[in-house]
Amino acid sequence: MSHSGTGGQMGNKFLIIVESPSKAKTIGKFLGSKYKVVASVGHVRDLPKSKLGIDIENNFEPAYIAIRGKGDVIKAMRKEAKTAEKIFLATDPDREGEAISWHIAHLLGIDEKSACRVVFNEITKGTIQNAVKNPRVIDKKLVDAQQARRVLDRLVGYQISPLLWRKIRRGLSAGRVQSAALKIICDREKAILDFVPKEYWTITALLEKMGKEAKDQKKKQVSAKLVERDGKKITVDNKKLADEILADLKKNDYIVKQVEEKERVKKPLPPFTTSTLQQEASNKLGFFTKKTMLIAQQLYEGIEIKGHGTVGLVTYIRTDSVRVSEEAQAAATAYITENYSKDYLGNFTYSNKKKDVQDAHEAIRPSILDLHPDQIKDSLSKDQYGLYKLVWTRFLASRMAAAVFDSAAAEIENGKYTFRANGSRLKFDGYLRIYNNTNEEDEEKTLPELSAGEKLELLDLGGEQNFTQPPSRFSEAGLVKDLEDKNIGRPSTYAPIIATLIERKYVTREKKALLPTELGFIVTDLMEKYFNQIVDAGFTAEMEDKLDAVEIENMDWKTIISDFYATLKVELEVAEKEMGHIKLEDELTDELCELCGKPMAVKHGRFGEFLACSGYPECKNTKARVQKIDVKCPSCGKDIVARKSKTGKLFYGCSGYPDCKQMYWNKPIDKPCPNCGAMLTEKKTKTTSVVCSNTECGYKE
Repeated sequence: MSHSGTGGQMGNKFLIIVESPSKAKTIGKFLGSKYKVVASVGHVRDLPKSKLGIDIENNFEPAYIAIRGKGDVIKAMRKEAKTAEKIFLATDPDREGEAISWHIAHLLGIDEKSACRVVFNEITKGTIQNAVKNPRVIDKKLVDAQQARRVLDRLVGYQISPLLWRKIRRGLSAGRVQSAALKIICDREKAILDFVPKEYWTITALLEKMGKEAKDQKKKQVSAKLVERDGKKITVDNKKLADEILADLKKNDYIVKQVEEKERVKKPLPPFTTSTLQQEASNKLGFFTKKTMLIAQQLYEGIEIKGHGTVGLVTYIRTDSVRVSEEAQAAATAYITENYSKDYLGNFTYSNKKKDVQDAHEAIRPSILDLHPDQIKDSLSKDQYGLYKLVWTRFLASRMAAAVFDSAAAEIENGKYTFRANGSRLKFDGYLRIYNNTNEEDEEKTLPELSAGEKLELLDLGGEQNFTQPPSRFSEAGLVKDLEDKNIGRPSTYAPIIATLIERKYVTREKKALLPTELGFIVTDLMEKYFNQIVDAGFTAEMEDKLDAVEIENMDWKTIISDFYATLKVELEVAEKEMGHIKLEDELTDELCELCGKPMAVKHGRFGEFLACSGYPECKNTKARVQKIDVKCPSCGKDIVARKSKTGKLFYGCSGYPDCKQMYWNKPIDKPCPNCGAMLTEKKTKTTSVVCSNTECGYKE
């Protein structure tokens, strides 16, 4: 099918296809009436869900099909394509986006060697208009790198998961990156369980400068810690030794041995990559990884800003690179000079952690630096504002001067013992003016003026017993950092991986920490025993490098798959023969069986979880598992529970259904409307508001 030439009967001259409707809406506003922008709504072709979809005998050829439910979208795209003079494929500028463009080209009969691919790193008017003027051919290396990952993940998931279903229980899964991540969480938990605390003592002397020159007593005081004995580092590991040292210290004077004063420079951090944004949003805003990516996507695709129209506020959010464009650097220089002073200009270069495949993209930065977060706060939700401000300040800070501290370190001797005292004072705030990442070392602690040979007076001397602490459990931010450090997976996949581990009940969240369940341990132990290469961090990282080589060095992706599958095939055969069936203890609930009074147990079936009587086989009572929300039905007094409609939409209905058909689309709260007495509900839009369930009432708070 050709899409060039003059088109006399055309409705549109140029058709642009992107993934998301909101992106289509933003881009449509930047281009004239000659252009029609439509959305593919994500992938349009993929491997079939019902079978493996990979021809292992025919060199691992994938058998792609149009995704079920996408028929109308594909039909609409074909209709628009027929009347278009030129079609531009403007999906995201990464492997996944390149593959989506390649699949769309196949469905619409576009020659992939024609200049049909349009890429841009930010959704601003100038960038979009420029990108459309400079199309390129589809990059088959990027497509193959995505295909390799997709096929590899399918081979692991679709061949190991059914084995786990048969041997343990339905609904379990294994994955190339997922299983390696689960093992990391389980290994950390084992280290915590095996940890034996060790005793240690800290000995601190509170000293004072002699003389009366300081008016403020506190300014004459020095808090110093014991660090050495006879010139060697000392560890005090029991009370007896601590008491001996404390007795020894009373025999001699405290004399200043030396004082070292110097400037300490604290450099700004580089601008965000996907991984560092996830970590910082977790630490500073308390966001889970999934939420960070969702809000970052909204900021990238475009938001209606009062006085500016629809604007993509940040650059592309899936990147491993800390590079920024010359234009962005120039904009930052101008902004810092104008709003602070030349003294605040930095000149730091940042390097990527590894030779980066994703270096085609810049770091995550604001698209338009002049849009200060506070200036557009009214147009953003609270979460959008928080994340945009984080990106904006981190980028600007990375272009600013270092913070400078005056630091002092004093060594104080008492016979054969050496104490150390440190002081620090901020001399120039630099980037800290807008971005706070100070730590204990940066805290304002001033030392009095001390000189070598000076004698200090002892005010107080004490020993404190401490115990070493076990390693802490991973937070989402900690796990993301560890996965990136170990080169496991890619930052864009971390959010769905963590979500899957929780959904499969391999991991639970406990006060933001990730805690493996008994099931998580069982699955990891089996994977270690029978599929060691998949859970091995070193192997997974090596495989990641090979997959990157498809993109960088044009390595044949089918060779990589073939080498991997040779081992996997043998492991599958051994596991099928040797892996025994594992009986998991039922998870009992507080709910009692209405037929026999025994507790109901959680079971797992084809369609998810359900409740069955623990008295089985004597009692065969089963029922759907529902989530109570501690609100009683105003019609009959029974519990209101969360349910899902046939289309998967969440709603709230009476547990007495079908006798009582009371239902709400918004979550009810146990409080009547002050106007009409109907039940109040929580309505979630950009923010959560409380509204009356009676639509005719209109009460809102």
